Amino acid sequence: MADKKNVRLECTVCKSINYLTRRNPKTVPDKLSLNKYCKKCQKITLHRETKAK
Repeated sequence: MADKKNVRLECTVCKSINYLTRRNPKTVPDKLSLNKYCKKCQKITLHRETKAK
């Protein structure tokens, strides 16, 4: 079974946590960085991975 890890994506501009997703640390060893829409900034910004609880 795959060891998937829950991760939170945080906006780099306003520091709000907008998205929750999963990734497999064996196939993707680096932290995720995705361009996503931020509701607070109301534009597309870079979102980086933070620890999920």
